[in-house]
This record gives sequence, structure tokens and C-alpha cells, in this order.
Amino acid sequence: MKKIKKPEELRSYRWTGPDDLRSFGHRSRLNQMGYSAADYKGRPVIGVINTWSDLNPCHMHLRERSAEVKRGVWQSGGFPVEIPALSITETFMKPSPLLYRNLLSMEVEEILRSQPIDGAVLLGGCDKTTPGLLMGAFSVDLPTIYLPTGPMLRGNWKGEVLGSGSDAWKYWAEKKAGNLSDQEWCDIESGIARSPGHCMTMGTASTMTSMVDALGLMPTGASSIPAVDSNHARLATDCGRLIVEMVWADLPPSRMLTRESFENAITTDMAIGGSTNAILHLLAMAGRAGIQLDLTDFDRISRKTPVLANIRPSGEYLMEDFFYAGGLKGLMGQIRDLLHLDCLTVSGRSLGEAIKDAPVHNEKVIRALKDPRATEGGTAVLRGNLAPDGAVIKPVAAEKRLLKHTGRAVVFSDYRDLKERIDDPDLVVDEDSVLVLQNAGPRGAPGMPEWGMLPIPQKLLRKGVRDMVRISDCRMSGTSYGTCVLHVAPESSIGGPLALVRTGDLIDLDVDRRSLNVRLSSDEIKRRCETWKPRESPYERGYVSLFLKHVTQANEGCDFDFLRGRGGVPEPDIF
Repeated sequence: MKKIKKPEELRSYRWTGPDDLRSFGHRSRLNQMGYSAADYKGRPVIGVINTWSDLNPCHMHLRERSAEVKRGVWQSGGFPVEIPALSITETFMKPSPLLYRNLLSMEVEEILRSQPIDGAVLLGGCDKTTPGLLMGAFSVDLPTIYLPTGPMLRGNWKGEVLGSGSDAWKYWAEKKAGNLSDQEWCDIESGIARSPGHCMTMGTASTMTSMVDALGLMPTGASSIPAVDSNHARLATDCGRLIVEMVWADLPPSRMLTRESFENAITTDMAIGGSTNAILHLLAMAGRAGIQLDLTDFDRISRKTPVLANIRPSGEYLMEDFFYAGGLKGLMGQIRDLLHLDCLTVSGRSLGEAIKDAPVHNEKVIRALKDPRATEGGTAVLRGNLAPDGAVIKPVAAEKRLLKHTGRAVVFSDYRDLKERIDDPDLVVDEDSVLVLQNAGPRGAPGMPEWGMLPIPQKLLRKGVRDMVRISDCRMSGTSYGTCVLHVAPESSIGGPLALVRTGDLIDLDVDRRSLNVRLSSDEIKRRCETWKPRESPYERGYVSLFLKHVTQANEGCDFDFLRGRGGVPEPDIF
């Protein structure tokens, strides 16, 4: 990359360069930490934003990776400063990690804006950290590179390969059906997560790091490298070296983020059979970049993009296999004719150059175009009188017999009601019923938790039923599967049509026609609207209160209404 900036043009120079009292204070405090002028004078200051936490198992190796990033920064003549940021873990944060994605984005935006930082390396990977970190970085628009945590190793139980999330749901159903002992369940628990790194299925973590890869914001193909592979440690140092070059070349995210690069991300998402959560996060990320996307863009691209990645939960293999088969670079090479190849990447090269001659080593894992897993993309967008602003479904993870279905609704008013009644032997339900969960959306839950893979009633599990049509205004884990209609908008807690559905109503789902309807007349819908009343919220203070006042609906990405668009708070101008 060509160096176009001079040292005195660095952003950090405003803090440490001038001969005045404020800069004296800044330099003296750097001296206090043991640094000398030779360490930082004339060097880009690189913020290493680390989401390591003792309560985030996916990120347990990020202290090591941070040190390796710093090594690369020093090697290229930069000055690295490590700064902690909110670690959003899927495993432990309640009621929903999505509740805190926007908080992380605000923290990153202010970390980068308020301090003497010229460029940033963002360390993350567990689902919400990826969009949260980048949404904040997009708002500031300093040179930025993303270092993904990488997927963990395959799980193992009795010689069987286990995939995180997906096999937990699968074997829990078998346990409830009486087909798995307590000891076997404990053995699975001990074998399903065996190393640092995020889920090794094509869940939300692998999907979102793949999206960032396709956007050009990391070295192409980096998203596929397993967390404990030595290639991953070398990647960290490479990122440290590269970010210094990006600062000198003045290469911020806005030079990579275009309408075309987001279309590349959507196309890649469809080809990998990615998580439905990708739609939510890409809408929010595009909004921060000032790029207009909506659900029609996803469905349009889905209809022309084949699914090539044979990865759980919709396929057979795991991310470790995907990496050895050629990884995301190999997959994008297969669909290069569907991509905008002139889009720029952090390397300074175009995407087309980066994936030129990218090999595929195993066509069982990364299918050829002539032999796709599905002829259309992994996610479809539905509309109808039950979801006038849209809903999503992952057809490749559903039983085909249910993709066109009519059934009577069995309605649960909220998640507590679901937990209390789903396994009641007296629940009136059969395999043709449609399970409906209300008040689980962005405001209703709050935070739109991953409750969308509604459990199948125990009495049906024991009869061999393993999939049913399920509808909700919440999300589903990217590791989940089944005929689950999600993100119904507008949500039920603000009076969306889902709030009006009652047990016994007939619901029609037709994925080919992209339709979702409840068989009610317009007069009956109007009558029910007139009698509907919103619930009172128990959240009157703090961050959750802010979230409820400003979060947008699922079809708009669930970002805060006051954070959309480029820019934001001005640069500090008083020193």
C-alpha cells in the first residue's frame, strides 16, 4: 500500500506532538507507563480492542492473540495500546446478548473517538461481538481490521463428531424422548466444546465472521482458520503489521463499505447457509455505514444463490473441515461470478485478486456449482398479514414437508408460559399444529432472545416427531434447525399481528411463495386490534430503559434510532 500520510498528519499527533501544556501532560503520562518518545513519536497509535473475558469461553485465547497483534504493530513501526471492551458471551448473558450489542457499539465508538488512536484491530468472534465492534468502528471510520477468534475444534462423543449447539438441541430432544441416559447426556456435555474458539457449526459466530471477511475487513479467508491452529497466531501478527500500513495509506472502512460489498456479504451468507441472525446484523451494520438495505435485498439475492457449504446445522460437516476444504476463500472462488470482484479489501487488493485461483480441496464439504446442497440460498423472507414488515426462515434447515403447511395455532403468550405448558400432557397439540410464541421480540422480551427454536412437546417427541412449524418474533441460534419462522415484524409487544393470534386460528405457511398468513378476515383483525392492550414494562431505569425507548424493529436491524447513518459525535477539538 502506498504511504500518503506524514507523521504530523496522524490523528494521535494532536495529543502528543504540539509544544503546549496539554501535550506535555500526555507525554508525561506515557513516560509514567515506561514509554519513551522513541516508542511513539512519529508512529501510528494502534488501538487493540480486546473482548477477552473470564466468562467468555470463545475468547479465552484473546490475551495471547492481543500480544501477537502488538508484536506485528511494533514490527511495522506502530505503537500498540490494548484497550478492553465489553465481552458479549452467548453462553452466560441474560436475557439476551443482543440486548448489549448496541451498548458495545457505543463503547467502541467512544473509545476510538475520545482517545489518541489512529487505527484499530478489533478482537472478537462470539456472535454479537462481531457486529457490535464493527458498528462502533464504522461510526468513527478510522482504519480498522477485524481479527476473528476462529472456530473451536470438533466435538467428540463415543467416536461421533459433535457440533456445538446443533447437537445439544438434537440430543436434548432424544433425552426428553427417553432415548438417552443421564450418563450419556453428561458425557456429551464433556465432549461437545473442546478448545478455545467460537461455535464450529455454521452458527451466528461463523456466519458473521464470514460476512466481515466477504466485506473485505480482514485478510481474505481469515474467518475460517480454527482458533488453535498455528495459522491463527500468525494471522494475529499479520493483522498487527497490516493495520500500520492501512493507517499510513489512509484506508478506513468507508473505502471498503459500499452497496456492492454488502451484496457480496449477502451472497456469501446465502452460499454458506448462514444464520438467520446475519440479516439482523447486516441491516444494522449497513445502517451505520449509511448504506440502505432492506429485506427485499436478501430475498432477491437468495433466489439466485446456491447453497454450497455442507456444514451443520443444515449440512454434515463442521468449520474445521471447511477450513481444510479451502475455507471461505475457496467457497467465494466457486461463486465468483455472483460477486462484485472489484470491491476493495484491507490488503489494498480487490476481492477478485484475493480469491483468484482459490482452490477447493474437498467437494463433499464445499460443493461444486453443478452439485449444490440447494439451488437457492439458505434464508428466505416471508410476508403476509401475519408479518407485514417481514419474517425470516432458513429452508435448508427445515423438513421439506413443512415448507408448505397449514395448521392450527397453539399460542404461548410469552416464554414463561411456553416453559410452563409445552410439556403438559393435557396440551391440545399434534404434529400438524403451529406453535406460536408472542412477546419475545426486541421490546417484548426484551432484547429478542434466541427462543425461536420452540421445543417440541414431549408427548410428540416420544411419538417420533422431530420438527414442527414454529413462529415467533424472536431469534433463533444460528446453530439451531427446524421449520422456524423468526423475526416477525412488527413484533407482538407493540401490537403487531402476531399479538392477535389465538389458539385454534389457522395459519398458512408457503415458503416457495414467501407467504405467511393467518386465516382471519380484515374485520376480525380490526376487532381484535381494538381490544388489544400493551403490557407494562418493568424496566424504568438504566440501559434497558434506553434500549426499549430507541431500539428499531427486526426488519431495521434492531439498532438504536439515534445511531443510524455515517458520522455522529464530532471529533474532540478542545485540547
